This record gives sequence, C-alpha cells and structure tokens, in this order.
Amino acid sequence: MTGGAADGAARPSGTGWGLVVLLGALTAFAPMGIDMYLPSLPAIGADLGVSGAYTQVTVSAFLAGMAIGQFFYGPASDRLGRRGPILAGVALFVLASCACALAPTADFLIAARFVQALGGCAGAVVARAVVRDRFDHTETARMLSLLTLVMGLAPILAPLLGGVLLELGGWRANFWALALFGIAVGLATLFRLEESRSEATALQARSESPLAALGALLKDPRLVGYALAGGLNGATLFTWISASPGLIIGVWGIPASVFGWVFGLNAAGVIGAGQINRQLLLRYTPEQVLRGASAVGVVAAAFLLAAAFTGWGGMWSVLPLIFLVLSSYGFMAGNTMAGALNVDPRRAGSISALMGSASFAAGAAASSLTAALGDGGALSVAVTLFLAMSGSALALRTLALKGTARV
Repeated sequence: MTGGAADGAARPSGTGWGLVVLLGALTAFAPMGIDMYLPSLPAIGADLGVSGAYTQVTVSAFLAGMAIGQFFYGPASDRLGRRGPILAGVALFVLASCACALAPTADFLIAARFVQALGGCAGAVVARAVVRDRFDHTETARMLSLLTLVMGLAPILAPLLGGVLLELGGWRANFWALALFGIAVGLATLFRLEESRSEATALQARSESPLAALGALLKDPRLVGYALAGGLNGATLFTWISASPGLIIGVWGIPASVFGWVFGLNAAGVIGAGQINRQLLLRYTPEQVLRGASAVGVVAAAFLLAAAFTGWGGMWSVLPLIFLVLSSYGFMAGNTMAGALNVDPRRAGSISALMGSASFAAGAAASSLTAALGDGGALSVAVTLFLAMSGSALALRTLALKGTARV
C-alpha cells in the first residue's frame, strides 16, 4: 500500500492482515459493548427490578462514556505514543466489564457501563490515528473501509452470541465475555502492535496543550464539516441500535430469537458498502465518493419517511429502506474520517478523538430525539434518519467539500 503522509514519517512494517484484524478488533469495542447485551435488556430489567426504559439508560451511559473518553485518549496518543493509551484503556475496559458482571443494582450497572466505555473508546480513537500514521489520504480511506469488514462482523455476531450467552449463563455472562475479549485484544496489542507515532506528531503535541490543539482544529471549517457529516451519518446507526428491539420485537412481533438475524442484515449492508467503497477508491477520490453516497442516502431517507408516514408496505417497505440508509455508512465513515485526518496529519490523534466524539454525541442526540417523538413505531425512526442524513449532506457540501471538484 502507498505510504507518504504529510509529515513524511517513515512507515513501519507489518501492514498485512494481522494488523487489519488487530485494528479491527480495537475498533470493535463499541459495537461489542453495545450489541452483545441488547437481547439481555429485558432480563436485566427483571433481575434488577427496573423498567425497560431504565435499562435503556445503560446504553445511553455507554454512549456518553465513548463520547467523553476520546477527548483524553486522542491527544494523549499524540503526546505519549499510540501503544500506551490503548493498553491503559483496554485495562480499564476489562475491569469495568467485571464490575458490570457483578453489578448488584441498576444504578451500579449504569455507572460501570460509563466507565467501561471510557476504557473501550481508547481502541477506536487510537486505531484510526495508527492508520493515518501509516498511509496517505486515499489509502487511509481504503484501509478504514477494510476495517469495516472486521468491525462490521461485531453487530452481526454480537447479538447472536449475546443471545446464546443469555441462555447459558444469564445476562451477566455477556459482561464476562466482554472482559475476556478485552484481555485477548490487550495481549495482542502488547505483543503485536508496533509504535507508529511520528516525531513530527510528537513535537507538535509537545508544543501545545490538548485544549489548544482542539481549539485550532475547530477553527477549520473543513474539519467541522467532516465531523458533522460523519457524526450525523453515524447517528443513523445509533438510532437503529436503540430503537430496533422495540420496533422489531415489540411492534412487528418478530421473535426475539430471530432479532439478531434481522439486526445483522443491516450490519452486512454496512460491510458490503465498505468493500464497494474500497473498489471505488481505485478510480475516484474520497471526496467524489462522499458526494454520491450522501445524495443516495438522502433520497433513500426521504422514501423511508414517506413509507413510514403513509404506512405503505408496512415492515416490508420500511426494512429495505432502512437497509439502504444505514448502508451509506459504509461509504461515509471511512471517507469522512480520512478527509478529516488529512486536514492536519500531525494532530491525527486529536482529530480522531474529535471525529469519534462527534459521532457518539450525534448518536446520543438522535437516539434521544427518536425516544422523544415517541410514536413507538417506524415513523419516529424515519424522521430521525431523514433529519440526520439531510444534516450530514448539508455539512458535507457547505463546509467539508466546499470548492472541491464534483463527480
């Protein structure tokens, strides 16, 4: 693959499938941490004596932790190196997962989930910086798309595994499994991941405070555009994650045992789109792919809103349109991240943190909006997805890609 980032740093060896799997596993902490225990939410509520709505707070707490923690690990990885922050975060994730498994009350579980996310976010934010350390702009986009092949398996397999663990050992078994996952990834990082931070990045980080770095980045309209475009597009996934159990099982009456398969189909769409994106990037620039994918996503969201509002086709029209909207993430995520990292490669860790936090913050806001609309059916999901896709397209065209060549 092509090297040559803006800072001219030498690229370390070892960019084969072993690195891809490891970086994919590091980025999978979030989907594993969210999706694995989704089938267990009713059991958690029954065991801890709280309502279904209260158990949803454990999801919100995890999203909040993912959004906040990245602001620490990103700048720290620029200043201290990539490996140390990852290992510290994974250790915290493992300890918090054990605490979740032993939680005596719902409030304790909510707090432990927040801390679990504070640890888990290290893998994702630093892994993206590692990719930018090693590759140029277009190759970064291709590599990030390749990672969706690895991390995209998590939303497919995690609910299925979670359902099996629920049957075998109850809901607490899910968190013991997450602790083991963290230990395995931590050991792989310790023995297999080489340090990739360049000296130029280290010098830049030492010359300014983390707040100064983030302030400088927020003054760049292109970076703000990429953050909003990627974050709002990613919010469609978080909306679906939070709303899908109630919609699929509660409204449409699909058995809980089948939920994981229906949920996983959309993850398969994201994986497929990511691999199509890799091939498109052999002929087109990331900016050109972003324009096309964003337009298609907005059109699909508009049709989804119309179908949900009129009730036309019911589940059989809504589900395929949701599939199309969510699949746009496979094109948007890697390309918006690569575009943002290309704004200033010397601040790759801080940019990765900003982009990741924007995504989780937008996801939390979108999930809250869906709940506030409160129709209990597909319409609230459709409204949120349409607003998110429209906002993403607007930020892309007016900020991130303003003045760039069109397809």
